[in-house]
Amino acid sequence: MRLFAAVLPAPEAALELRDALAAAPDAAGLRWTAEPGWHFTLAFMAEVRDELLPELHERLRRAAARTAPFPLRLHGVGHFGSRALWAGAAGDLDTLRMLAERADAAARRAGVPMDQHHRYTPHLTLARSNGAADLRPVLDALSGFEGTPWRVDTLSLVRSNLPTSGIPGERPRYEVTATWPLTG
Repeated sequence: MRLFAAVLPAPEAALELRDALAAAPDAAGLRWTAEPGWHFTLAFMAEVRDELLPELHERLRRAAARTAPFPLRLHGVGHFGSRALWAGAAGDLDTLRMLAERADAAARRAGVPMDQHHRYTPHLTLARSNGAADLRPVLDALSGFEGTPWRVDTLSLVRSNLPTSGIPGERPRYEVTATWPLTG
């Protein structure tokens, strides 16, 4: 199954972001992510074999147990070229990055083949494009967005169910398969 470790925004934070997006101008050519799919990916694991799941769960549990809850808030917007629009994060980014490092290490030690490691950049993907969208109106409208802080207290393992129907515009579905409290 296709998995990733993530931090999910608090419901209040998602509501604030949804309201800000509703007030922003629309940009033609963007495919907006569905609110239930909003997350900060910590470690993308791609396909994980079933026999690795018990060890992965145990190692992610340990990573969560070594990490104390921390404050986070949605902060501003950015983009990866003209292909993706994202919301950023502010707050205790050092702890968020440490949790990402721990989740990555947990997956590696559990035997999950991981892509080459690189510095974690916290972002919540809002929309994707084929590269032709003009993101400037949305970026300008949301540049000062500041969400209310919430307390991150859970590490989630999320399954990504890719579209299979062949219907244009169908989006991946995300399913939380396990959670662990941050107790460090």
